Amino acid sequence: MKQATIYHNPRCSKSRQTFQILEDNHLAINEVRYLETPPSIEELDALCEAMNIEPQELIRTGEPLFKELGLSVSDERSRMGWLTIMVENPKLIERPIVKVGDQVVIGRPPEKVLTIL
Repeated sequence: MKQATIYHNPRCSKSRQTFQILEDNHLAINEVRYLETPPSIEELDALCEAMNIEPQELIRTGEPLFKELGLSVSDERSRMGWLTIMVENPKLIERPIVKVGDQVVIGRPPEKVLTIL
């Protein structure tokens, strides 16, 4: 049975829909509730690398906390700086993130996860 890891917030409808797609496709699911158990900097960095994106592309810019912290995606920060911000403020991490094997995708829209199954 294929193994999938989903980093999500079960209160989010997109996360729940993505989780359901994984269940419907009979994957063994490793559920990571990232608000309770944030990924490490190394783990988050590896997810970004697997998606071939920069860390700031994984940030929820519409989240009120983003503005409260005075952040902008055009801020001159190092890769490590952006990763640290997300690890310290997991609410800013885009969700859901799904990893199957070496492939990783953001489940927005939820059906996007089908591209890696």
